[in-house]
Amino acid sequence: MTGQAKSKRHKSILLVNPWIYDFAAYDFWIKPMGLMTLGAILRKNGFDVTAIDCLNPAYETQNPALSISRLKRTPLGTGEFQKTHIPKPDAFSDFPRRYSRYGISIASFHSALLRLPAPDMILVTSMMTYWYPGVFEAIRQVRAVFPGVPVVAGGGYVTLCRGHAASSGADVLVEGPGEYALASLCRDILNEDLDFVPSPGNLDAYPYPAFDLLPRNDQIPILTSRGCPFDCTYCASRLLYPSFARRNPDRVVEEIEFWYKKHGIVNFSFYDDALLIRPEEMIIPLAKELGKKGLPCRFHCPNGLHLREVTEEIAGLMFHAGFETIRFGFETSEESRQRSTGGKVKNRDLERAIACLKRAGYRGRDIGVYLLCGLPGQDAAEVRNSIDYVSARGARPIIAEYSPIPGTALWDQAVAASPFPIAEEPLFHNNTLLPCRNDRLDYAMYRALKMLTRQGVQKG
Repeated sequence: MTGQAKSKRHKSILLVNPWIYDFAAYDFWIKPMGLMTLGAILRKNGFDVTAIDCLNPAYETQNPALSISRLKRTPLGTGEFQKTHIPKPDAFSDFPRRYSRYGISIASFHSALLRLPAPDMILVTSMMTYWYPGVFEAIRQVRAVFPGVPVVAGGGYVTLCRGHAASSGADVLVEGPGEYALASLCRDILNEDLDFVPSPGNLDAYPYPAFDLLPRNDQIPILTSRGCPFDCTYCASRLLYPSFARRNPDRVVEEIEFWYKKHGIVNFSFYDDALLIRPEEMIIPLAKELGKKGLPCRFHCPNGLHLREVTEEIAGLMFHAGFETIRFGFETSEESRQRSTGGKVKNRDLERAIACLKRAGYRGRDIGVYLLCGLPGQDAAEVRNSIDYVSARGARPIIAEYSPIPGTALWDQAVAASPFPIAEEPLFHNNTLLPCRNDRLDYAMYRALKMLTRQGVQKG
């Protein structure tokens, strides 16, 4: 899976992961997995591939004050990004928070580009819809240094906001998984036919993402599946990956062993939406095999696992395999909203899962439970009741501010409920704003709810 083509094509491709522009950002296991997967496929086809990750402080060369040593990192592979305060966009002129560019200085990015020979094609990825200013800036910079080189933009923002992304400056926009379009891009732009293109439904045929192209890796993300069998009204998973496919758990363990033995990686973050779904297919054999291997690794699940699947067996296997960071999607204790948003969980599922996890050895503060705040029509009382419900059962409530996502089932309600023009300007999707705030859940109430979650786990 990690092999490369026998001969070079003598054409080069540059991968760019842009900055984050936001009021706040923290590196909770953020890596450009999709982009680096494209890099691995291209490299396997014999192309020369280079990458610049604007979020990686190892590329900083212009400002000693932004050195790696000054950034606070944790042993878990998380930590601070470099931060530069910048003027707020006009859209945020009345919002009382400072706005920043997270990542290396623009001068350092420009300098990194100047050190490279001109590539034959540039791929720029995107993540959150409201982070698009970083995408626009990255494209401006690569165009200034490499005029005439075709620029292709893809990723989450481009997929969800293609009309808006048309003004990004990119020559080509790619919606959905980039590898679906990779063969046509190489044929149309580079006049090259690919020898190897993995089947989208066969995730085991994919090469490992080319994270070795990036300096300073203190964690590696792992993907065991794509898509999700559920169709929650607030989630974009079905829009980004319409079908559900998963890997062989033995191949997943082999990848973890590869990164540990070849690169010394001990922290792994699972990017799955459905790691626990149909547990006999993935999490049970995966955790059993990891437990047998006894690798000194830590596993983290920041995306929100499914509570309904947790059993005594699964909780015990995960604990002994080294799953340290566990987060679950619960969203609300209000049963009518649970049903209306997709019906993936019920209150009794939470109670049973917490009991299983504690008997396995997890402490209450280890069991993070996400609660959505700011859904269209939601009031502060519902969120407060959900916080109390989770805390009283001995787990840790974590507020997840709702961000409206174009194309989801809840989008039209969000457009109608929001005091901001979210349909015209993706900046207003920013969850820090509480985009669907109302007089029963305003910003002051939200701040009070955030403080409530910091009071710790109650007895119960």
